[in-house]
Amino acid sequence: MTLTELLALLDAGETITGGSPAHAVMHDTSQDALRIAGELNTGYHEPAEVRELLARLTGKPVDETVTLFPPFSADFGKNITLGKRVFINSGCRFQDQGGITIGDDCLIGHNAVIATLQHDIDPRRRSDLIPSPVVIGRNVWLGANVTVLPGVTIGEDAVIGAGSIVTKNIPAGAGAIAVGSPARVVRTIEE
Repeated sequence: MTLTELLALLDAGETITGGSPAHAVMHDTSQDALRIAGELNTGYHEPAEVRELLARLTGKPVDETVTLFPPFSADFGKNITLGKRVFINSGCRFQDQGGITIGDDCLIGHNAVIATLQHDIDPRRRSDLIPSPVVIGRNVWLGANVTVLPGVTIGEDAVIGAGSIVTKNIPAGAGAIAVGSPARVVRTIEE
């Protein structure tokens, strides 16, 4: 199995069976991500070098307007898509096997966690991995210590308050402000 074949399975939402060839490729890719993140998080790097390391991690070009403050970690790396003018603050952790898409002009606060995998709840299948993408729309602000769970879409212009856990989709438009655990919309910017 190749990385391209694995990405196709992940993007289709296919369960990755523990111990399968797909699981082995996922593990190998994760080791590469850990190696690159280790380099990224060791010592000081000029912004252009940070973007270069981020591009190696994701396997995709990273726009010159993207800013990342290390430390940063990604479990897989190869299923992250970043828009333009994205700012990712220090301490963020991305579990991206299921796919993370971050739109233009987003701000990701300190220690944000974005998760895209779940394990099967059946104890006999617990090592199986179930991918679900996270999509963060344009101009979203995730406050510090926000956790976004698998399968969530956060609509454009939304603000997620610090410490919130986003378990369900947040609507686009009007600048939804969501807070809490689980996060819920408490008002909109236009109110």
